[in-house]
Amino acid sequence: MSRIAAKFEELRRKNEGALIAFVTAGDPTISATPKIAKTLEDAGADIIELGLPFSDPIADGPTIQAAAERALKSDMNTDAYFATIKKIRKTVKVPLVCLTYFNLVLKRGVGRFMKDCRESGIDGVIIPDLPVEEAKEVIEKADDNNVDVILLAAPTTTEERMKRILDSTRGFVYLVSLLGVTGARKKLSRTVRDMINLAKKSAKKNVPTAVGFGISSSKHVREVIESGADGAIVGSAIVDIIAKNIVNEKKMLRDMHNFVAKLKDATRT
Repeated sequence: MSRIAAKFEELRRKNEGALIAFVTAGDPTISATPKIAKTLEDAGADIIELGLPFSDPIADGPTIQAAAERALKSDMNTDAYFATIKKIRKTVKVPLVCLTYFNLVLKRGVGRFMKDCRESGIDGVIIPDLPVEEAKEVIEKADDNNVDVILLAAPTTTEERMKRILDSTRGFVYLVSLLGVTGARKKLSRTVRDMINLAKKSAKKNVPTAVGFGISSSKHVREVIESGADGAIVGSAIVDIIAKNIVNEKKMLRDMHNFVAKLKDATRT
């Protein structure tokens, strides 16, 4: 059982949903990233997504695009990313997930990338621009290294395609709550419950579901969990805290801890 699967099983026994927190590695600086990851864990994040920044992040809205730009300016690259993950792994025990784009995986070599994930301490990868139809080699290389490839499903995903995604995904399935890019929203999409129900109905086996895109408050997290999802993914709202406190790291970490703790409380329905 992977570390991600074990985490969902642990939370299921405790009758809790998973809080999955996203930040971009290297934002605002490479040296700050291990402290941010530890803060997220201490505040209650069950899984941490660490973005490997790419210059053309097509799935991301302005908030995470800006975070990627700050990270790239701080000299974050693939080598620095894996070195940073190794530092994080010295103190952080929760599952770590790499979110990046296929261009970076392909450039490094799929097999080498997955080997680096395993050796640095990454438990799973999310590649938003990798459709299930093109994911076979990536999944095989990841399986060889005990790394979960987490696939995405959109509101437009048909039942037939959902079944294929659920058969192929590892760790959990990432349900994109809305059409468009990442970013905090005031209200959840009405499609969320329908997507969760479709995923639960279509799965041949128990596949944890986590909802992302637009989840930006404890109210949203509670709604997602009460709608039947196994986890909620929050990114832009956390990244906003970094952007607002770039010159005051102490306040940034304190505000982040307080916010994430409230999000985690909302998973305990």
